[in-house]
Amino acid sequence: MASLKALKLRIGSVKSTQKITKAMKMVAAAKLRRAQEAAQNGRPYAERLEAVMASLASRVGGVGASPLLAGTGKDQVQLLVVATSERGLAGAFNSNIVRAARRKAEELIAQGKTVKFYLVGKKGRVLKRFYPNAILADQEMGHIKTVSFEDARVVADDLVARFTRGEFDVAHLFFSKFVSALVQEPTGRQLIPVPLATDRAPKSGADAVVEYEPSEEDILADLLPRNIAVQIFRALQENAASEQGSRMNAMDNATRNAGDMINRLSIQYNRTRQAAITTELVEIISGAEAL
Repeated sequence: MASLKALKLRIGSVKSTQKITKAMKMVAAAKLRRAQEAAQNGRPYAERLEAVMASLASRVGGVGASPLLAGTGKDQVQLLVVATSERGLAGAFNSNIVRAARRKAEELIAQGKTVKFYLVGKKGRVLKRFYPNAILADQEMGHIKTVSFEDARVVADDLVARFTRGEFDVAHLFFSKFVSALVQEPTGRQLIPVPLATDRAPKSGADAVVEYEPSEEDILADLLPRNIAVQIFRALQENAASEQGSRMNAMDNATRNAGDMINRLSIQYNRTRQAAITTELVEIISGAEAL
């Protein structure tokens, strides 16, 4: 049985941890509101641009089509862009994204495809343990305090350059979509080339006839890389909101668990103390009777 001193020290340690987790929960809750607003405000533009690009991809084909729009005609080398956070203590936020990417990777490998990974964020580096020779790039975003479009553009420009050099044929983007403070959905979608349009939004206006001015080539040359940057920016925003929501829940659970542990340790401390007092009384009484 633990001594009274050891129990007292442990109770003090758990109380200190509880103060830290409670403070982290409050910080995450304060950051969540701003991150949630940014993610929700950015969705309409990203979804609209994605729908327009998908509509164009379903129409454009042939020799003159941009590979970013129509693809290279091959799908042997598949790149998985895995966007995670720079910090931990966020519950299952990062592990869920990594797990979704691994499921996709195993599915592609079973089909005989070559899989490579492009990591955005420190916590995605756990994939190096499972696929040590498949990491194409590792972008650390540790300097970022708030998500900016320029940081997404850096990643997008690097991806476009690698695609142009023929380092991969198809790219998929993995991130966590923010649903609510309690729910974050790991999401994977094709990034390069632009996926074909579906019938899920027939009234969106994306199927309207498009006239290009000054020319189709000039506009698409600017619009296609921008679409990639916008989709990555959206993923980073969704991740930022999901991370804070997941961290808030994790720290709330940790605070409550610390409270439960303090209660159990306090009961154990009181019982041990009472047992020690009882033992001393028995010894005193036994000594008095012996006299």
